[in-house]
Amino acid sequence: MDWTPTISELSGPRYQRIVEAMEADIAAGRLVRGQQLPTQRALAKALGIDLTTVTRAYTEARRRGIMEARVGQGSFVSETSARRAVDLPHPVAIDLSMNVPPQPLEAQLDERIIAGMEAIRAQSGLTAHLNYQPPGGSAHEREVAARWMRARVPHAHADRLVIFPGAQTILFNLLAHLARPGDIVLTEALTFPGIRAAAARLGVKLVSVAMDDGGILPDALAKACRTHKPKAVYLIPTLHNPTTATLLPERRSAIAKIINDADTILIEDDAYGLLDRSASPIANLIPERTYLATTLSKCIAPALRVAYLVTPDSSSQREMRNSLQATVQMPAPLMVALVTHWIETGIADRIITAIRSEAIGRQQLAQRALKGFEFQAKPAAHHLWLRLPEGRADVAAHLLRNGLAVVAGEAFTVDGTLPHAARVSLGAARNRPELTEALRILVSALHRPADTRQIV
Repeated sequence: MDWTPTISELSGPRYQRIVEAMEADIAAGRLVRGQQLPTQRALAKALGIDLTTVTRAYTEARRRGIMEARVGQGSFVSETSARRAVDLPHPVAIDLSMNVPPQPLEAQLDERIIAGMEAIRAQSGLTAHLNYQPPGGSAHEREVAARWMRARVPHAHADRLVIFPGAQTILFNLLAHLARPGDIVLTEALTFPGIRAAAARLGVKLVSVAMDDGGILPDALAKACRTHKPKAVYLIPTLHNPTTATLLPERRSAIAKIINDADTILIEDDAYGLLDRSASPIANLIPERTYLATTLSKCIAPALRVAYLVTPDSSSQREMRNSLQATVQMPAPLMVALVTHWIETGIADRIITAIRSEAIGRQQLAQRALKGFEFQAKPAAHHLWLRLPEGRADVAAHLLRNGLAVVAGEAFTVDGTLPHAARVSLGAARNRPELTEALRILVSALHRPADTRQIV
């Protein structure tokens, strides 16, 4: 509690100078997440100013999300830039159902958004990005993205890349491009609900392929390809949603060969690949047969609505740009400009590093809290896949009655088989104290006797 800001060199009202000094010291590492701040009276005395000025400064700091007050404990540097949700449906108090990245203070999202917009305004003006732009991004934006992606995907080039407003739009457009109503697309037995929704809307039939803790089974995929002659295969090979399974290199090679021999197409959903860069995309093995979708929704923030599609060739790229133009015209130009600036300046990688580090810390917290229970997890994943105790299919409903939302396994099944499990999204908690409370509620529910049920 010995922090005393230097405000004499700053301009503006004193309360604002205190807040700006707090922000600067957080950015410089002189203040760290969770650090207790001096009481208002102590800081007023140290600075030789009146108490109301410090009170106003602390109020502004809380409004900006850089400080939080804990009842009976005092004021602390915030652990996150995320604000408390105000629109959660009753009776949800803590929502671990949405698989989103955490917003650690180290990511500095608020500050970097403001600074990024100012840089764009200074360079080209904000209004230049408020008109129609080329569908799929400008040549410069695609080149910047392709150069960035080549660290993981060597064949990524601007003439094979399309910028989309989110991965869901990519999946919908790809299914519409590759399949017709009644056609079959293969996927893991448990899969992303978004591909299910897109397939249902387009009349495309998804057929499940067996998987184990390591991901989709090559022998089962080969058999399904022979039986169904699919138009495409949709896979999440890295930090699979919902199981977190990550395919080993040998299995990736086997799957690439199967897809090549079956003369079909791979839709590789690389939503989580930037969180685990040690996993090389299957697209690198069969680039001429793969549409690789990479989104910033899981490694920076979902509302940016910026995702990249690497296509098999330049002809496919033109077709997907035309498809994008016919459906949603273009991604939001201002958001693409911001992300492009972040990539060019190295800020994107710094944000992702901070978010990956926070994900690792949250997984470690969950490992301790759930000791003795069966679950699948990976160090940098935003979620875990929790096996429910026998006779406890009502756990998700019980948790909801206690204010905690998770997603029951049935949301991910393709063939109707109900997995006795739930996805717990650790990144959705606003900070680690909130996650700790959520895990306490979860463990309490798991320990609850199976015959203690609500009478309805």
